[in-house]
Amino acid sequence: TLHEGHIVSAQELTVLLKPLLTLKSRNLILFLQDTLSVEDFTYLSEFYGDKNPFQNEILRSSPSSLVLPAVDCKATRELLSFLQESGEWKLTNITDFDVSQLELNTSRSNLVVVQLQPLVSGLNEISVLEAIAENDKIIGRLTMDLQEQGIHFSVIYTAVRPSRISRRTDVVWELRRQLMATEEEDNLSYPPLNVTTGNKTCILFHASLFNLTANGSVSIDLTNATFVTQNVDTSASECSDFNTTLSLKYTKPVNGISSLEIRFLMTNKFYEPSARNWSTLDAVEIVEDGEKLAKFNVSGISAPAEYSFHCQLVGTDNLYPVRLIPSNNEAKNWTVSISSLQIQSFNIENNQFSYASDCAGFFTPGIWMGLVTSIILLWILTYGIHMIMQLTTNSRFDDPKGPALSVPQTE
Repeated sequence: TLHEGHIVSAQELTVLLKPLLTLKSRNLILFLQDTLSVEDFTYLSEFYGDKNPFQNEILRSSPSSLVLPAVDCKATRELLSFLQESGEWKLTNITDFDVSQLELNTSRSNLVVVQLQPLVSGLNEISVLEAIAENDKIIGRLTMDLQEQGIHFSVIYTAVRPSRISRRTDVVWELRRQLMATEEEDNLSYPPLNVTTGNKTCILFHASLFNLTANGSVSIDLTNATFVTQNVDTSASECSDFNTTLSLKYTKPVNGISSLEIRFLMTNKFYEPSARNWSTLDAVEIVEDGEKLAKFNVSGISAPAEYSFHCQLVGTDNLYPVRLIPSNNEAKNWTVSISSLQIQSFNIENNQFSYASDCAGFFTPGIWMGLVTSIILLWILTYGIHMIMQLTTNSRFDDPKGPALSVPQTE
């Protein structure tokens, strides 16, 4: 029994899962979604009435069940590695959502990891409802097949990060840099993707959200595949002292696209005015199915060669601090959105990001508005004081007993 608001830590989750791991016949199915919160079960079912996406009877028919109100993101990120270390499992990964061909050897322990399709982010609840309903059908088909085969199994349904974050009134929001080079770790951050040559790390890449949209309708969320499961091929990446290319290749990232490659082209040059080397991200390329090349020019991503670069928003939107500008017609069919981008391709030490050069200036729009308002008020105050100082009093006054005071017009 957990009290309201309690978040299960990684250590607590390990204790709670121990009874599951001590069973003689261990067949464990891990359904992993990109975002999910326990509130989704009640909110979606009550709001949409008969269109409840959670139709499976697994939880109700289970002899024992455990529902946790909230689990720490760090615990869910380490769940797969914890399960693998807890015993000798035969690991099976399912990413193409075809669960009909799954066959389990019941003579040994089986761990099946099913990567559910990501929820369509940035759209309305109807799209989220349809995505969860489709994932629910996948869960239902797989579990029904196992039940028909007479296989005893246990299921874990969880996500990499929460879909709903509660807002606390006692938290004072402030604008500050939260980089991976700092000691404080964000609970929603992921380990950076690293590319190595031999024993040396030559590229570090991190983002809290990595999303593409093709033709204005097909949304591709690459966050989970890039940083959590790292189901991405970086073998085509190239590293040198002057030119570096980060190549990210994905197989069937979404229905209709068989392969997708994203390249980040970076250079390291010496600039005489600053008398130092600067690393710049010159271009981003998207290759669809090995043929269609979309190329973007990048404006505003540069940092001293010894530093990493960080920016809160990078993409094709005109309002982003760093923009990806289409340089050919194919690039106009793509929309790119990267949140909390941090990248470093030169002078990496101890497999960690160096101090980050941030794209956010020290003078934000709010600061400029405050300065302009203060200057206007100060000018009004100065003008008022100046006018008051110009006031003079009369040097002569009327005497009621004497003749009337005559003031010449010249005075």
